[in-house]
Amino acid sequence: RHRGAGMGGGHDEREQTLNQMLVEMDGFDPNANVIVIAATNRPDILDPALLRPGRFDRQIGVDAPDLKGRLQILGVHGRGKPLADGVDLEDVARKTPGFSGADLANVLNEAALLTARSNAQLIDDRALDEAIDRVIAGPQRRTRVMKDKERLITAYHEGGHALAAAAMNYSDPVSKITILPRGKALGYTMVLPVDDKYSVTRNELQDQLTYAMGGRVAEEIVFHDPTTGASNDIEKATNIARKMVTEYGMTRDIGPVLLSGSSGEMFMGRDRGHGRDYSETLAQRVDREVRALIEQAHDEAYEVLNSNRDVLDRLAHELLEKETLDHKQIAEIFSDVKKIDERPQWLSSSERPVSAMPPIDVPRAEPQPEPGVAAAEEAPQSSRSPETGGSTKPATA
Repeated sequence: RHRGAGMGGGHDEREQTLNQMLVEMDGFDPNANVIVIAATNRPDILDPALLRPGRFDRQIGVDAPDLKGRLQILGVHGRGKPLADGVDLEDVARKTPGFSGADLANVLNEAALLTARSNAQLIDDRALDEAIDRVIAGPQRRTRVMKDKERLITAYHEGGHALAAAAMNYSDPVSKITILPRGKALGYTMVLPVDDKYSVTRNELQDQLTYAMGGRVAEEIVFHDPTTGASNDIEKATNIARKMVTEYGMTRDIGPVLLSGSSGEMFMGRDRGHGRDYSETLAQRVDREVRALIEQAHDEAYEVLNSNRDVLDRLAHELLEKETLDHKQIAEIFSDVKKIDERPQWLSSSERPVSAMPPIDVPRAEPQPEPGVAAAEEAPQSSRSPETGGSTKPATA
C-alpha cells in the first residue's frame, strides 16, 4: 500500500515490510537468475516505489477472458465431467461475457451438482443454463411465494425491460426473461451481446438507459402506480448517465472534461473524505445533464411500450404461463415489434458539423495461422533437396 496511508506513520509494520522489500529487490545481484513475480487486484493502492524500473517494472493486466478464452477455459474445466452429446461449450461461452475463469469453473461445478441432485447421468443444456443463472443472480428462491398481483406486476416489469431493448436500434438481443425470484430480484431479463465488446458508443449507452427504464415505464403505463422494484434499475441508469457526463464527455454542455477522477491521497487504502473537485455551479449543470439523459430514456421507453402495447400484453401473458422464456420464444413474440426511429446525429458543438465523408471500408485480412501451425508448416521446407530450390542447412541467426 501507499506509505503514509496507515495510522502508525513510519513505524507501521506495513511500511517497515514495504521498505525492507524495496531494499531486498534493489540488493539482488544483477547476474543472479532471480525473477520477482507478484499479483494484485488493487494496483491503485500500491506504493509508486514498487513500480519503478528495476523493481516491478513490467505490469501485465489480466482482463476477463474473451469468447475464445472462455471456450478454452470451459474446455479445461469440462474435462472429466460427463457432458451430454448435444452440449455446445461455445454456446455456454457466448452466454457468459465478463465471466472470469473462476466463474466459468463455478458454472460447470454447479451444473454437475444440479445433475447429481436430479439423479441424471449427463450434464445437459438445462443444467448449464440453470448454473449460469445461479452464478449471475443466485439460486432460485422457491420459498418466496408471490401473490397473483405481484406476479402480474413482475411480468409487465420484466416485459417492459425486454420490449424496450428489442425496440432499440443499438441494443443487444434479449436472450432470456424470467419471473422466478432469484436472490433479491423478483425476476430478471438477460441481454447478451453477440460478440465481445471493448468499447461502447453513445447510442448504445442511450439504449442501455432506455432498457433500464423500461420496467418502470411498464408499471406506469399498465398500473398507473410504480413500485419499488425499479430502484435498482434507476440506480444503474443514474450511474450510466453520470459517467456519460463526467467521464465520457458525451454531453454538449459539459463537454469532454473528466470531472469524477480522484487526485487525493489514499487513507488506509481507501479514498475517504474525497468530495468533488469542481464548483457547486458546475455540479448543478452536471445534475441537469444527468437528469436530461434519464428523462430522454424515460420518454423513449414510454413511446416504445405505448406503440407496442399488444406485444407487451402478449409477453406478460406468456411469462405468467411459462415463467421463463428463452431466446427462441422471445424472438417469436418480438417478430412484429415496431422499432423506434433513429436518433438525430449527435454534435458535440453546432460549430463542428458532422462530416459528409463516410469511413473507408475495412480491408479483408488474410487468415493468419497459429504460431505453432506456422512452425510446423515451415519445418519440412528446410529439408528440401537442392534440386527443388531448398536448403539442407539449418538457418542460423
